[in-house]
Formats: sequence, structure tokens, C-alpha cells
Amino acid sequence: MATQMFEGRGHAAVYQKYRFAPGKELQQTILSYLQEKKAIPAELAVDVGCGSGQGTHFLGEHFKKVVGTDISEAQIQEAKDTPCMPNISYLVCPAEELPFPAASVDVLTSFTAAHWFDLERFMREAERVVRPGGCVAISTYTVDMSLRYRDCSQQLTKAFRECWDRILEYSHNRLKYVLSDYKEIFEALPFPDKKRVTDIYDQIPMTVEGVVGYMESASPYQTFKKNDPKAATSLLQETEKRMLETMGVSSRETPVEFWVRHVCVLGCK
Repeated sequence: MATQMFEGRGHAAVYQKYRFAPGKELQQTILSYLQEKKAIPAELAVDVGCGSGQGTHFLGEHFKKVVGTDISEAQIQEAKDTPCMPNISYLVCPAEELPFPAASVDVLTSFTAAHWFDLERFMREAERVVRPGGCVAISTYTVDMSLRYRDCSQQLTKAFRECWDRILEYSHNRLKYVLSDYKEIFEALPFPDKKRVTDIYDQIPMTVEGVVGYMESASPYQTFKKNDPKAATSLLQETEKRMLETMGVSSRETPVEFWVRHVCVLGCK
């Protein structure tokens, strides 16, 4: 059974506000593969576990029709409430029960979501709905993250990492798939032509507020907050203060470079 972690309206709203879209390097990795396999131009792309639609918007620029799916009604409502291109639509459904006919999907994607799925059932659905010659792109950003700002990047990253490591103590055991760079997900993909790229580095434009908000949106933080609301809130407040002091600024809107490493599993049926 899939693991449901982003159900509440409050969490979904934070997720929509602070989660970032796929970076340029990840986008290019996916598009280059699809071009190589002649999977684009294409009619239908389906983004599974789309959350509030950050990755779905990217797909809308490259496909005639894009459908984002998620098991969380709150996440889908956030996606629907966000302005998007007219060729994008959303629906609520489990990743393991996609409401598409057999061999009807040209490209199936999942951005930072597949580790929550029932892998065996999801892969069976991918095999069913993707047409012959169609492709999948299943990616996640990893816990390898760093911050850069003028000459204090090392100290700034240290402040971020100490907070992030504390939050990760509350991680669900499914984080193991991310920590292994989606090795199990790559092995489970039933397509004969596949590869796994583990060294995609992206610079995400952020502010101090955005970095702290990203940590707040993470499922381990939400678990931490349920267990100890005071300590969880205090941790983020103290980390934000420490970051601002390290940078020598007072505004939460100060831009920083947020660097992440993605991994991506690509396959062609």
C-alpha cells in the first residue's frame, strides 16, 4: 500500500508555497533522454504523485496534454488553485490505480514521490499504461544539499545541515530509497531499456525564508511537529536567526543559492 504523508490542508499549503520545481539540469536530463528515444513530441504525459503541481507545470511546456495525479485531495486542490497552462489538468487517484487505458500514455513521470508508492503495484501500472516506445522519468532530489552566499557558504551550509539532520531523525523508513539513490526503483522498473543518472546538480533560486519554508514542508518536519510542536517550531526559528546572522543580513527575503543533487531513473518501453 502507498504511504500517505501529505494529506492535511495546512501541510499542502506549505508544500505548495515552498516546494521548488525541477531544476534546469534535471529538466534537460529528462528532455534529452525523451528526444533521444523519440518520445517527444507526444500527446499525453502523466505526472504521478504530482503534489501541488511543481513538476507538472514543467511538463505542460512540452506536451499536448498533461495530467497530474495524486492520492491527496488537499494537494490536488492546491494544484488546481494555482494558475497553470490550459493543457494541464489534475485528478485524485492512487499511483497504483491510474485511470488510463492500457498503452495510452506517452510519458510517465514522478518527481520526488515514487519512494512513497507501493513499488510493485506502481511498476505494474507503469507497464500497463505506457505505450510501446513510451518513456518514464522517475526522479528525486537527495539529502545532498548546500547553501552558497558570498564568503560564508561553508558556515551557512553548516547551519542548514545541522537543522536538516535534526529533522531527518523523524524520517519515514521509505527515505531509504532516496538514500540509496533510487537503486531499488531502478531495479524494479520492468522496461528493457533503462538507466539511472545520479549526479544531476541544480542551483535553485531561494531566499532565507524559502530555505526555512522548504524544511517546514518536509514530511519528517511535519512528524517532528506533531511529536513536539514547541521544539520543532523553535528549531526553525533558531536556524533562520543563525542563517541571517551568518550572512550579516536582517531580511528573510535575502537571496541565497540552494544547491541540490537529483537522481533520475529513465526508461523506454
